[in-house]
Amino acid sequence: MNENKAPAAGEPILVTGGAGYIGSHVVRDLGEQGYRPVIFDNLSSGRAEAVLYGELIRGDIADRERLGKIMRQYSIRSVMHFAAFIQVGESVLQPMKYYENNAFNCLALIKTCLENGVENFIFSSTAAVYGMPEKVPVDEKAALQPINPYGNAKLVSEMMLHDVAVANPDFRYVALRYFNAAGADRQARIGQDYRQPTHLLTRALKTALGQYPELEVFGTDYPTPDGTAIRDYIHIDDLAVAHLLALEFLKTIKQSRVFNCGYGIGHSVFDVIAAAKRVSGIDFPVVQCARRPGDPAALIADAGLIHRELGWKPDVPHLDDIVASAWNWEKKLAASRKH
Repeated sequence: MNENKAPAAGEPILVTGGAGYIGSHVVRDLGEQGYRPVIFDNLSSGRAEAVLYGELIRGDIADRERLGKIMRQYSIRSVMHFAAFIQVGESVLQPMKYYENNAFNCLALIKTCLENGVENFIFSSTAAVYGMPEKVPVDEKAALQPINPYGNAKLVSEMMLHDVAVANPDFRYVALRYFNAAGADRQARIGQDYRQPTHLLTRALKTALGQYPELEVFGTDYPTPDGTAIRDYIHIDDLAVAHLLALEFLKTIKQSRVFNCGYGIGHSVFDVIAAAKRVSGIDFPVVQCARRPGDPAALIADAGLIHRELGWKPDVPHLDDIVASAWNWEKKLAASRKH
C-alpha cells in the first residue's frame, strides 16, 4: 500500500467488519452522508458485494502492523469497530475463540488506534452484557452480569475502552449496546447473509423459502406470556442511523458514552414466527426444542438516554414492516443463487 496516498474527498472513517450485516448498513449510510468509508474485513462472514461505498481492504484485525499502516495512509481519526463473532451458543462451546477475537483483538486495535492518533472509537457492543436483568426494560445503569462468553468478551472490551479513555483524554468512545438487529435495507440492496445464520427471523424466512425443513424454537417454558423468549427487535436502518449520530457526538461533544439501541418494545419468538408467516404467506413447519444455554427470558431496552443525548428518533416500524424488509431481501438472495 502507498503510505503517501492523498485522501479522496470526504472524511475517511475506518470500519472494521464493514462487510458484515450491521457494518455494511453503516457503511451505506456513511457513503450516502459524504464520508469516505475505509473497510477492513477478512470476509469470514462478511460479503464484498455488501460494501456499497468506500474501499474494501481484505485483512484481519489481529494484523496490527497492517492496520497501523492503513490508519497512517488514510489519516484516520475515527474508527467504527464491528469485527467480532456473534453466536451466543457457539461462544459457550468455544469460549477461547470469542475471548481471542472479540476481546484480545479489540485490545490490539485500541492500542493501534492510540499509537496512530485516532480520536473517536465507536464500539459494536450488545445487550448480552446485561445477562438476565432483574427488571425490563433495562437501562444503561443496570448491573452488568453476562451469562455467556460472548457477553463477557464484549463487556471486557467496554471496560478496556473506559479505562483507556480515562487515561488518554484525546481518545473518546461510544459503545452501542444493540438489542436485536433485524430487517434489511429497504431497497433490498443489502441484508443479512451469513453462511450459517442463527438469527430467528432469518431462519424463519429461509424456512418459508424451503431452505430449511423446519424452524426450531429453543425453549417454550420461559416465564413469559407464551413461554418463549422475548426480545427487542430494532430495524437495521435505525441502528445504522445511531452510529452516525454517535460519530457526530464524539466529534462535537468529545465525551465518551454508552447507549442502548432498541425500541423498548418486546416481541416473543412466537410473535416473530407469526409475523414471518403473515408476511410470507407461507405456513412453514415449526418444532419445539429445549432451551439453549446462555439465553435470558426477556431483553427489552430502555433507550431514553440515546434519545436525549444523541437526538436519535428511530422510525420504530411495526414488526411486520421489519419482517417485510427482510423477506424482500431473502427472496432476492434466493433468486440470485438460482442463476
